[in-house]
Amino acid sequence: MIFNKKNYIKKLNILIVFLIPLLTSVSNAQKITRAQLSDSLQKLPNFSIHKDNYFITGVPTNTEINSSTADVKYQVSFKQMITRGKLPWETYLFFTYTQKAFWNIYEDSYPFRDINFNPTISLGKPLFNKNAELKGVASVSFEHESNGRDSIFSRSWNRITADFTTVIFKNTTANFELWLPFGYSSNQNLLEYTGLAEVNIEHEIKSNKLYANLMIRKGLNFEGKGTIRSRIYYNPFSSSTSNQYIMLEWYLGQAEGLLDYEKSSSMIRVGYVIKTNEFDFFRQ
Repeated sequence: MIFNKKNYIKKLNILIVFLIPLLTSVSNAQKITRAQLSDSLQKLPNFSIHKDNYFITGVPTNTEINSSTADVKYQVSFKQMITRGKLPWETYLFFTYTQKAFWNIYEDSYPFRDINFNPTISLGKPLFNKNAELKGVASVSFEHESNGRDSIFSRSWNRITADFTTVIFKNTTANFELWLPFGYSSNQNLLEYTGLAEVNIEHEIKSNKLYANLMIRKGLNFEGKGTIRSRIYYNPFSSSTSNQYIMLEWYLGQAEGLLDYEKSSSMIRVGYVIKTNEFDFFRQ
């Protein structure tokens, strides 16, 4: 796919029009004040979990199950705070790194099929209403994502990400991302599968015990290319404050990994997850 500026802007406008009703209908179910948030940010550790850290295994539902199609997927993700609200306009700077791997552990030589690396540098800012109550947390990030390979197996892209996390209903948080991609010449049709945006919604069914999560992406096409990923988290441990869960995941769509981003997959996996608590202050 050759980059066409007019088509790109047209498709971006369609996505923005689609997301505006979602963003404008947001209601802040938890009344968190500026002082409370500042206190929460100061108490956060410098080094913490960013996205979920997990080790899950499963099988496809759309093809034959064998040692080549069953696999393990794991992810390691962390966040390092660089500043804490010391920059102008109450912004703060942080670095994140996420590594996701697909491991054909059931084959004889246990090969890694694909490993994706995703470092970012981000500027975050809490947003408040006129009563100094938190409406959400926004950030702007520079992201690089690649699989670290060369030649015909090389996959990489860069993007500027605008991100907004908020409460939309009681016990329900949502994260909205818009991407301005560049530097993806080695995989020019990538956006047909990833699109320019992602919506991630999580509902707390039982506090610190049971959660449901849904992530949606739509590729830049009028076909059925895109992603729907659903997750159920259950904490089986006696400590209700533990962030260790059993996770059931169903991934349906394309671009689960960079190497085979054009391939459609339907994978059900289950396993162990250390769940992120990055935005737990919304549940105060």
